[in-house]
This record gives sequence, C-alpha cells and structure tokens, in this order.
Amino acid sequence: MITAKTKITGLIGYPVGHSLSPYMHNAAYEHLGLDFCYVCFPVHPDNLTEAVRGVRAMDFAGANVTVPHKEHAMAALDEIDEEARFIGAVNTIVNSGGKLTGYNTDGRGFMRSLAEAGISLKGKKVFVVGAGGASKAITYYIAKEAASLSIFDIDEPKLTALTTHLKTVNPNVFAEKQNCDAIKNHDVIINATPLGLKSDDPAPFDISLISASHTVIDVIYKDTPLIKKAKTLHCPTTNGLGMLFWQGVLAFELWTQTTAPVEIMRKALLVVYEKTVV
Repeated sequence: MITAKTKITGLIGYPVGHSLSPYMHNAAYEHLGLDFCYVCFPVHPDNLTEAVRGVRAMDFAGANVTVPHKEHAMAALDEIDEEARFIGAVNTIVNSGGKLTGYNTDGRGFMRSLAEAGISLKGKKVFVVGAGGASKAITYYIAKEAASLSIFDIDEPKLTALTTHLKTVNPNVFAEKQNCDAIKNHDVIINATPLGLKSDDPAPFDISLISASHTVIDVIYKDTPLIKKAKTLHCPTTNGLGMLFWQGVLAFELWTQTTAPVEIMRKALLVVYEKTVV
C-alpha cells in the first residue's frame, strides 16, 4: 500500500511503456515490507534536466535512467561514481539527503548475466555494434576480459571517442568505421543498439554474416531477429533479460541499502516476461 511516507523510485526514459522493471522492484519492496514503490516516467529529451532535478525536488529515493538519457542525465547530477564517470553514462541515480549521485550498474549486470548463461569472453575476439550508452557500459567490462574488441557505429566521432577511451583498458580495441564485415573474424557478436526493440526495426547489421561458430548476444531483452537467426544456426545465445535483471538487483541495493531478494525479483520478472514478451 502506498502511504504518505512511501519513497518513490522509478524509470526515466523515452519511451518507457514497455519496461518490465516495475514488476521486479515492486515485488521486492512488497516481499521485504519496504515502504517504497517503483513507477515509470516518460520524459522527452527536452525535459530531461527538469526531470532529473525533480528527483531531488520531490524527494525520490532514486531513479533508473534508460534510452535515450543515459549520457545526457549526467550533467544534472551532483556527483558521478568513478565507474560511471569512466563509462560516460549513468543508469541509476541515488538521492541521499538531496545529493544526487549517478552510478552505472549495466556493465556489472551484463557480466553477471553472461556468467549465468555460461558464456565467457576470456581470450575471445569480440565485435560490438553500437557506441551509445549501453555500449559504453558493457564495453568497459568486455575490454577487461576479451583478447580484442572491435566496435562499429555509424556515428564516427562517437565511435572514435569510445575506442580511444577503451584503449586505456585494453590496447587491442579497434574502431570499425566502414561496415560490420569483420564480424566474420570474431568469436562473439553483441548488439548494443536499440534496433530490434520494435517489431519493424531493421537489423543492426547484415545478419547473414553470422555463422555457427559465433556466440551471439543482444542487450535487448527479447529474442530479436538477430537472436532468432543465431538460434537457427545453433549458436550459443543470450538476450538482454539477464542484464536487465542484474542491473536492477544492483540498483535496488543502492536505493535501499538492503540485500535484494534475488529469487523474488527473478520470479516476478519472468512471470511478466512470459506474459508480455515471449
């Protein structure tokens, strides 16, 4: 039950109507008897600064930040966690006594999801499509594990900035500026773009480049055409559901300073996922 003392958490993005996050967070709050709730806020990019400042003004406990705001939200915060600052994007805001601090739990969530799926990047040649906020979060960790990392994006300045930055983590980071043909020479293929979220989206690259020797990962939390194609080739695959889950667990713990009820959150997420996405 929402009371006069209920602490608000939520999701700032555009759009947010597809989000599954409220289900797992509200199930966790209820299970632990915490007077918190989680709601979604569709915030147009023109209103982002006001929305982030509203987290302080309305005394929210915090918020998640999603597409297309992960990079731009940083300018409205008081402090940025060291990891999030290196990544250059935030996905979680914590309000502590009116001080807004930005964190990024996406990368750690991504790596936990791969571990659960039995996928290792150690010593692998990895190709990532996309150099936006999600890519920044996961490539920071990929660069630490992989033998090499190649990234493609049509926005060359953004691509160059990201790859140059990541070379401080792993010198074998490369910018693919022309196309994705080099996918054929890599072990692991990752889509870190939003393409595939909507049913009429084009593929993020020519999916005929995939072969049975590839491991294929998509940060979108449903089986996109990319994942479906990879499954027909019997490639090891995983979509972004595990990343969504684990980044949420980590965000929950930042807001509540309480150990997350992991299996309660997982069950709530899977129930709604199977009803609305699968």
